[in-house]
Amino acid sequence: MELLRRPALLVALVAATTLTACGNRNNGSGLLGEVRPADTTAEEDTLWDAFGPDNADQTVRVNKYIWAASLEVLDFLPVQTVDPFSGVISTGYGTPPGGGRSYRATVFVRDAALDARSLNVALQSNGGRAVPESTARAVEDAILTRARQLRIEDKKI
Repeated sequence: MELLRRPALLVALVAATTLTACGNRNNGSGLLGEVRPADTTAEEDTLWDAFGPDNADQTVRVNKYIWAASLEVLDFLPVQTVDPFSGVISTGYGTPPGGGRSYRATVFVRDAALDARSLNVALQSNGGRAVPESTARAVEDAILTRARQLRIEDKKI
């Protein structure tokens, strides 16, 4: 019985290897054949191109003080994703100092102005419990207050 299993395993392995070897050998006509390099006349964009001097029109359109204040005020939450080009900061769950409930936050900085309309904070509690609007408003107020403090420190007003 053991010998019958091994030949079947060997046949399956050979078949899988053969199919895998044929994987990227399509020449565009639907027939297998020689692999030709793709047309490389068009330049490909990469993430690093956004930081180059040629892309002066691609600017980050978020307020740097609100951005820094958001990361500072919510530093007890683990940061999961950060995208300054779209203005979104997403965090994982964490418990605020002295608090008993666990929260996660998504911060959206919409504009370069240091204004309350530039900031939107969405909170979610662990376990699906509702987060009071007053809690989200308090977090937004704390972020805006810290952003104003950072601006004053930066401008030495």
